[in-house]
Amino acid sequence: MRLRTLLLATALAAAATPTAAAAPGATTYYLDCRHGDDTATGTSPTAPWRTLAQASAHTYAPGERLLLKRGTQCEGTLAPKGKGAAGAPVQIDAYGSKSASKPHIEGGGARAALLLANTEQWEIRNLDLSNTGPDTTTDRRAGLYVELTDYGVAHHFAVEDLDVHDVKGADFKDPDPSGGILFTVKGSKTPTRFDDLRVNRSTVRHVDRTGIATSSTWNRKAGVGQIQSTGVVFTHNKVYDVGGDGIVVQKSRGALVEHNYVNGFNMRSTGYNAGVWAWDSDDVLYQYNEVTGGHGTQDSMAYDIDGGNNRNVYRYNYSHDNEGGFLLVCNAAGMVSSGNRVHDNISVNDRNTASPYGVVSVVCGASTDTRVYRNTLVTNRSDTALVSDDGPTGVTFEDNIFVGATGQGSPFRDTASTYRNNLYWHTDQPRDATGVRADPLLRSTQPGTPDDVRLKDGSPVRGAGSAKAGGDDATAYDYFGNPIPDPPNIGADQSS
Repeated sequence: MRLRTLLLATALAAAATPTAAAAPGATTYYLDCRHGDDTATGTSPTAPWRTLAQASAHTYAPGERLLLKRGTQCEGTLAPKGKGAAGAPVQIDAYGSKSASKPHIEGGGARAALLLANTEQWEIRNLDLSNTGPDTTTDRRAGLYVELTDYGVAHHFAVEDLDVHDVKGADFKDPDPSGGILFTVKGSKTPTRFDDLRVNRSTVRHVDRTGIATSSTWNRKAGVGQIQSTGVVFTHNKVYDVGGDGIVVQKSRGALVEHNYVNGFNMRSTGYNAGVWAWDSDDVLYQYNEVTGGHGTQDSMAYDIDGGNNRNVYRYNYSHDNEGGFLLVCNAAGMVSSGNRVHDNISVNDRNTASPYGVVSVVCGASTDTRVYRNTLVTNRSDTALVSDDGPTGVTFEDNIFVGATGQGSPFRDTASTYRNNLYWHTDQPRDATGVRADPLLRSTQPGTPDDVRLKDGSPVRGAGSAKAGGDDATAYDYFGNPIPDPPNIGADQSS
């Protein structure tokens, strides 16, 4: 099952996205920043406009397209006006020889290379965006920046096959950060949110500070149905070398974050950052993501259940070699974080050596009914705790494999959470009356990949799991695509 899913995902990600056709009767405009002419009509490849200013001055109608010439570079900001309609979005795309590079927009230190404000129904594909300018500690900058201010509900944004890189923005976090691909809600008069927002097959590299994110100034007290964005999907994206957070979902409901790869985050920020996480969001599903290269110990963990998150699920994710660990559970003061699940994931050689952190860190305010189960967590560091807490909890650990460093072992520093039926090897055993202390017989004694934590024949965890570790969980397959037996195995490998 998992293999078929991954093969299909790889094929889809590798497929070239063709230039979308214009809606019947709608005009297509062309921009060639090398050989165009702003006195031209702009309506054919032989009479293109030349400047971003000319392309930005036009008010685009539903179904119209703006195509940028491949192999060219434009300087400044593309800030088009107008909006599309349901079934007839405005499209920005590329034209010209497919062997040429994507059209490149260099923002030069502006707020964004591509800026959309108080609009909706846009699709953006096949562009290369950067935004350098002089070094700054004060200017917010982005590659793609979509901003809504007291707008209401903005429908349908599709972003595909964008390359965003070299954004030199100041280290501002939420609610209005610097970064690569950003969707931001501002204002305080009209409840505002996004609906149907998709970022697919895009790459973000060397940006400060956030890779891909939604953010909002609205508080939950304004009404959940009014201010949480819906239809948010981040899939098959790659994020490298970001100053702060990798991929963030904020103020959203029912978002899907899957098949993303984050490598190198919290590289230059002085704040708290994580690889893939949400804030004040409900019913978010994270699956098939891989996160590595988290830098620093001020957070810097791969995944995070943070303030005001409810019924979020992390499953089938892989985390490895993060200096901040695998998972943070951190409910903010005055917020409710309840019903979250973390299961069927793999963590290899994550660590966090700063107190009160560990491979899993339970800190900040207490959550409610957070369950961590059927995961395999292996570290090669004796100077990190497998689980650490600073007092509050609300977390139950069940049916997990915990393996510490060979030789000296790795400790637990958690006196508050609940433990049931986990396996412990090269570590001490917390208060777990039904726990198993034995060698799990992983394929490798020094794991470096997910396959290394598969089980050998004769493993003591086979069939030793709880019948319903997650309580309300109806998950049928494990990380590797194996059916979950009844009773299940302890850990992430459910092979028979």
